[in-house]
Amino acid sequence: MPTVLVIGASRGIGLELVRQYAAEGCRVIATVRDEAGRARVQALGAQALTVDVANPASVSGLAWQLDGEEIDVALYVAGVMRRPGACTPPTQTDFDAVMHANVLGAMQAIPQVAPLVEAAGGVFAFLSSSMSQIGSVGESSAWLYRTSKAALNMAVAAAQHDYPRATLVTIDPGWVRTDMGGENAPLSVEASVHGMRRTLAHLTHADKGRLLHYDGQRAAHW
Repeated sequence: MPTVLVIGASRGIGLELVRQYAAEGCRVIATVRDEAGRARVQALGAQALTVDVANPASVSGLAWQLDGEEIDVALYVAGVMRRPGACTPPTQTDFDAVMHANVLGAMQAIPQVAPLVEAAGGVFAFLSSSMSQIGSVGESSAWLYRTSKAALNMAVAAAQHDYPRATLVTIDPGWVRTDMGGENAPLSVEASVHGMRRTLAHLTHADKGRLLHYDGQRAAHW
């Protein structure tokens, strides 16, 4: 039975990943921030761990909570968005919130989780965004979010070299109807997660460290 870890599973894409992997018969471990999230993932048959990725002390507890595990698929889903464009300077509060959740949390999780993924010869995927691609920037909206996801892409591409027996990638879930994506987004959570799962199940050696899209397309510009 494959073991799947979903970091940031309280709701939205993370919770749907738990649902689909559990329905497939996988053993799922999911991190949540509060009791409401714990109840939701446990109702799907998953094991719940309490972790706040924006809190370094909380993330540092992942290693002992996962001691002895071998993880076939790990997904870092947690993320924060702030929407103003470049006409508005980010406040320190917004900068810290976005960078801690989207970048620092992921960089703290890698040394704790990647060795467990390596042990299984598995995949460690981090949710990024097409908005992170420097070669195709069409506007300045959410420039802090864009910057954080570009930094995440670099962190994962660099980390791949230290974990050669694992496959580390970033993946764009598409524009999804979630609290972050809004009700006008064209993709359902179910369709996005189904696509990502299929893409992650068919990775090749050439994909290591790359940005992928939920539908299997490989990013032409990073």
